[in-house]
Amino acid sequence: MAATMEKVAGMSNMLQFMKLIGQLKRVPRTGWVYRNVKKPESVSDHMYRMAMMSLTITDPTVDKDRCIKLALVHDMAECIVGDIAPSDNISKEEKHRREEEAMRHLSSLLPEGLKQEIYGLWEEYESQGSPEARLVKQFDLLEMILQAHEYEELEGTPGRLQEFFDSTKGRFQHPDVLELLSSLNAERDCRMTETHDAKTSPSSSSASSQPSTIPHTS
Repeated sequence: MAATMEKVAGMSNMLQFMKLIGQLKRVPRTGWVYRNVKKPESVSDHMYRMAMMSLTITDPTVDKDRCIKLALVHDMAECIVGDIAPSDNISKEEKHRREEEAMRHLSSLLPEGLKQEIYGLWEEYESQGSPEARLVKQFDLLEMILQAHEYEELEGTPGRLQEFFDSTKGRFQHPDVLELLSSLNAERDCRMTETHDAKTSPSSSSASSQPSTIPHTS
């Protein structure tokens, strides 16, 4: 009887855990909100593509499984504290304190083994205490600027989110990440050049100077 009650309580806690992390699907990424991006991605959107970056990296020396776990856990606390951005004027120490408290609560809902694993993964990422944690941090930044590029394309405003690219300069080291970054930059530069050429071409300026006419319908 006691074992049955314990199992029921355990499943109830697991349900609460799943409901809490489900909030990540409804927490928008603050940086995009502050830049007036329409329909900004959620925190879980961001973490999903980071997990896919971890899964598809070709470096055979990388522990993919650990990277995937780190990607899925690293922003988990934001289901409780929200996505705290640098412009929120909250110190790194206070941000860490809030997230640590949230992770302790989240992990307390899990069975002992999982509790230790989930909290340990979060601590590993926060401290950047392993090669995998440092690689996943690069995925975090790469995913951010890839998303920035996609928003520029969707809006038709190449270059508008340059500040996000500027914030990542010099922060990538892994060869695979650098190759993907190079491809991203090449595509973005091409889009920016095309837009600039279209705006400055003679045909574009002459067309804009012509009075517009409204076609008649019969």
